[in-house]
Amino acid sequence: MSKIKLAIVDDNTFLARAIHEKLVDYDDLAIKYLVYNGSELLAKLEKNHNLDLVLMDIEMPVLDGIETVNLVKQKYPHIKVLMLTVFDNDENIFNAIKAGADGYLLKEIEADKLYTAIKDTLGGGAAMSPSIAVKTLRLLRCPEKQESLAINEDMVVLSGREQEVLDQLARGLSYTVIANNLFLSPSTVRKHIENIYKKLQVHNKLEAVQKARRQNLI
Repeated sequence: MSKIKLAIVDDNTFLARAIHEKLVDYDDLAIKYLVYNGSELLAKLEKNHNLDLVLMDIEMPVLDGIETVNLVKQKYPHIKVLMLTVFDNDENIFNAIKAGADGYLLKEIEADKLYTAIKDTLGGGAAMSPSIAVKTLRLLRCPEKQESLAINEDMVVLSGREQEVLDQLARGLSYTVIANNLFLSPSTVRKHIENIYKKLQVHNKLEAVQKARRQNLI
């Protein structure tokens, strides 16, 4: 019987190894890739996408989990994706499900429950930690809550240059690469990104990209 081929994607090496440890004793599972951001996963899949399921963190540098799910589902629809995260906030759940995630679990999950969730997901189910399931039902019952997550924001106007920088940032490129692509100095790129964060009223790249997508800026 062929083994279930998995990838673990998490920028926290300690947590990535902890997840690996939970699954290492199950004979029918094979951890094929253990990588630290979405970009690394996509590079591995370019070479070989013979994979059954990804356990995906959300908040990661370079390319976050929600963006990565989106890209994986577009390119490799046969691969199932389970979000495995410490965050159970409404916006992350909503965005992950919208991006195509097949389930949403909290990292504290016990090994046997994680194993069962993997098997259930591959069988066509949708695995969710109980607290996540409750929040998801609440989101479904209150469409206005979804609307507020998606719309309840002042529209932002970016300059042409800020728009270019944001587009490249959303593709997971580093400041240095963005600087080279746009013929700018890294410090100018950093200044543009500071301005983008200020205008969008966010504190990091993940929030900036999510908010910009909601407002159709990218």
